[in-house]
This record gives sequence, C-alpha cells and structure tokens, in this order.
Amino acid sequence: MQIRSPLTWWRFAGADRTRAPGAAAGPALFVWGIALWLATVGNLPLWQHINGLGGTLAQRAALIVGLGLVVAGGSAALLWLLAWPRVFRVAASVLLLVAGANSYFMWQYGVVMDPTMLANALNTDAREVRDLLTWQLPAALLAVAGLPLWALWRRAPLWGRAWPRVRRNALGVLGGLALTVVVALLSYQGLASLMRNHKELRYMANPLNTVYSVTRVAANRLPRQVKPLLPVGEDAVLGASYTHQARPPLLVLVVGETARAQNFGLNGYARDTTPALARWQASGALVNFSQVRSCGTNTLVSVPCLFSPLTRAEGGDQPPEHQNLLDVLQRAGLAVLWLDNQAGCKGVCDRVPHAFAGDHPVPGLCEGSECLDAALLDGLDQRIAALDPQRSARGVVVVMHQMGSHGPAYSLRAPAERKPFMPECRSATLSDCPREQLLNAYDNSIAYTDHFLDLTLQWLKGQADRGSFDTGLIYVSDHGESLGENGLYLHGVPYAFAPDQQTHVPMVAWFSNGLRERAGLSLDCLRQRAAEPVSHDNYFHSVLGLMDVRTRARLPALDALSPCARSAG
Repeated sequence: MQIRSPLTWWRFAGADRTRAPGAAAGPALFVWGIALWLATVGNLPLWQHINGLGGTLAQRAALIVGLGLVVAGGSAALLWLLAWPRVFRVAASVLLLVAGANSYFMWQYGVVMDPTMLANALNTDAREVRDLLTWQLPAALLAVAGLPLWALWRRAPLWGRAWPRVRRNALGVLGGLALTVVVALLSYQGLASLMRNHKELRYMANPLNTVYSVTRVAANRLPRQVKPLLPVGEDAVLGASYTHQARPPLLVLVVGETARAQNFGLNGYARDTTPALARWQASGALVNFSQVRSCGTNTLVSVPCLFSPLTRAEGGDQPPEHQNLLDVLQRAGLAVLWLDNQAGCKGVCDRVPHAFAGDHPVPGLCEGSECLDAALLDGLDQRIAALDPQRSARGVVVVMHQMGSHGPAYSLRAPAERKPFMPECRSATLSDCPREQLLNAYDNSIAYTDHFLDLTLQWLKGQADRGSFDTGLIYVSDHGESLGENGLYLHGVPYAFAPDQQTHVPMVAWFSNGLRERAGLSLDCLRQRAAEPVSHDNYFHSVLGLMDVRTRARLPALDALSPCARSAG
C-alpha cells in the first residue's frame, strides 16, 4: 500500500505550492469553506428559530451544532458534485445568492422555500416582484453572500489534471455524505424529535431546501407539461331548466386573493370591513359561508385546485393532469369568460376566452400595468356581447380573478377615498410597521373588496331587473394571509403546518329570484346551513349543480348547494 505524504495529499486536494502565495487554492479549501459558511452565516434564520424553541442552552446548542454539521456535510457533497472548471464558481455563487435571498424572506416574512413556494415564485410576475423589492434585500445578499463571493471570484481554484479531479470529487462527495450520515446517527434522537415536532425546519436549511424544492418541482411538473390534460365531463349536457327558458343564466364567479375569513366583517370581525355586503345580507338574498377552507396556501396551488374535479385528498393540490370546471361548462354549451387582474389564471383559463384588466387601462382605475379590481367591471356588457351568441343565449359564466389583498403592498389595493382605516403601513417590509398600521392597510384592502363586490352585485341585480339574465354571484378567496402572527407574514406556508389565517377563507353567494327558482334553491335552507364546514373541494360540483350541467363528473355528495335544492332528498 502506497503511503502518501502530507504534501502529496495537499496537492491531491488541488493546491499547488509552486504558485505564488495567495495566487490560487485547492478546491477542497473552497468547497469546505463555502459549505461551512453556508451552514453558519447562511442559516442564521434557522439557528435563530431553533434557539427560540425552548429547552436548556445545552440542548439548543447540541441541536444547532448537530444540524449545522448535517447541513455542512450535505452542502459540501453538493459542492463537490459541482467542482469542475467553468462550473464551480458560477454554481457556488448561485447557491450563495440563493441562501442570501432565502434568509431575507425568512427574516422578513417567516416564509420557507418548500416546493409549492418555489413553484409559486417561478410564476410570480413583475408587479409582485416589484412589491417585494426593498433595500433590505441587497443588504441581506451582501451580508450572507458578499465575503465568500469576493474570495471565490478573487482566487480561482486550481483544478489539476482530469483523472485526479474525478477521484478527488468522488471522494469529496463521499466525505460530505459520510459526515452527514455519521452526525445524523450520533444526534438522531434530538434531531428526529426536532423534525417531528417542527416540520417547517426541513424547509429552512439553506441552500439544500431550494435544491430539494427545485428537484421536486421539476419531477412533478415537467412530465405533466408533455402530456395532454385528461378530458373531464365529456358527457356534459345542459339540464331541463334550459328547455324553453325565459332568460339565460348569468353567473359571476369572483376568485378573491389573499383574503382571510378572520378579517371579514360578516364573520364577526370587530371592524366593519364589509358594510356593503352586510346590507346585501340584511336584504335577505346574500348568504355568508363562515367555515370555508382553501385547498392551498398560495395562488399556484389554490386556483387550479378550486376548479379541479379532484378533491385535495385526491390530488387536486398537485399540478393538474385533468381539465377543469371551465372546460366542462364550455363543453356543455355555455359561454365562459375569464377576466384577470392578477398574475394569470395558472392554466385554468387557457382553453376559454380570457382577458386582463391591464390590457386596456381604465383612467382613474389603472396606473401603469396595475389596476384596481373595479376595472374588471369596465366594459363588461360589451365583453359579454362579444362572446359566441349561440352559447350566450344558453347561459354565461364570467370568472373575475381579483388583485384583492395581495401583499406585501396592501396599501396599493385601495384608492385613497376608499381607506376607512388610517394611518396605514406603506412599507413592503411588514415587520417594520406597527401592528395597528399593518392591520389598517390589510383591512382597507378587504374593505375595497367589499366595495368591488357591491358594484358587481349592483350590476348583476340590474341585469336581472331588466330581464336580461337570471343572475348570481359566488365569491371565495384562493387562500388567506398571515399578518405577523407567530412571526409569519404573507402566505405559502406548507399546508401541513399552515396557520388558520392562511387556510380559513371568506365565501359569499347571492342569487337573484330567477336563478334561485331555476335551481330550486331555498334561501332559508342556505342560511341555516351557512355555518357548516365547506371547502374548495365543493366548488366544482356546486357550480355544475347550480348551472344545471348534467355529467357523471359532478358528484352530488360534494355539491354544497344540493341539500337546499328542490330535488334534494
């Protein structure tokens, strides 16, 4: 067996003493230096979180050291896989910057980089990115990534010959994995208990959380993008209510954004954030559903799931493999229109007519590419008139996707004259705002949603009063929002441990006399059942039932309105 001298091993690692001092260093120095930096400075939010969990100082220190070594070993193994000329510096730089960005969002908003959050981030548009940009972001990037980036780009690793490079990288990967496994085994009891009781920690380990999430998103989404969606409701036909109808039905489906039930006045909130809806409720025709659960905690999951034929338990919260509610409505012969004031419909509206509020900016309602939700109503009569007249003569379903209460720029979601709660937070760094001002800004956005729904209901009532349509509206938010509770802001926490504020959402429904008669709905029954639990799982089936679309895809047991229909029981 050949015994290598220390000098031989140093050279094997990639260093070369024949060069001038400081000119270059071996890859081992860079790999382990960056891995240790990531495991310490790059994971400060994780260590702060663990330090705040309680227990003795010795217990917390043991957990931090053990998990830190696991992160260091895993990061080193990853970096050794990338330790190749013209690859390493770029890849290591990306990992450092990712760690800095993750740290910033964990510090500021308490969000974690799980697969759904990453997928949501990849679908974020320029307006949402702009709202998140503050001076603290470059400061966090500089603090977390600045020093190692400077060293990495100032002194390039000395790579050596090809075959020794392969052996060195292979041994490096094995060494990193060995460290991870050994430390995990030695610290198993404490780490296993920690991960069982605090599942969110698995998504806080920089940058391994992002690497894992990228892998999961790619594995879940790429295969689905090359396969056509499976058809749904191919047997869909319109029911008997369409025979010799006096007027066609017109249903408006408002998909709210980031509204949480806790701040909805109709649900008993201390502030009157929904005065207009309260008037509609007092008049007798509007029903408030107070116990509604979302399918996800971000738009990318919740919107497709809302329109999916699958329940959340059946995989409705996964990337869609099936067509959706709008396809079935259109297949049955109805006219369908999607109007968007958000970052797109997430594929739901791809096969039906759709338009964006910002396509034709409305003076006074739009500034640049961003519009207030009331812009969705501008020219709505003309948009409906432009639909296929044969379909429109049968019935129309219009979906309005709100900007709603999208954060962190809550103050932009309502005009100055529609802000009853002042002063309000105007910063995107929500943790910098006094709690009362943050609530004021958010509640103003809810109050503007109330105003927008009031305008929509007035328009629908006018259509019904003129005898043009039998009209109705269903409003439900896609998910909720955290406003600093337990240090969390915004949304997107993995569903398994998401707080109530992110999954408990508001929902209201209003139906004209004509539409209630068509559907055989009892208003008294709806009011009596309004406090019973429902969820996004019920949406697909309830809308089909309301619009009298007959198909085997509709499951009466999941139709939340059917117990109050004339044919029930």
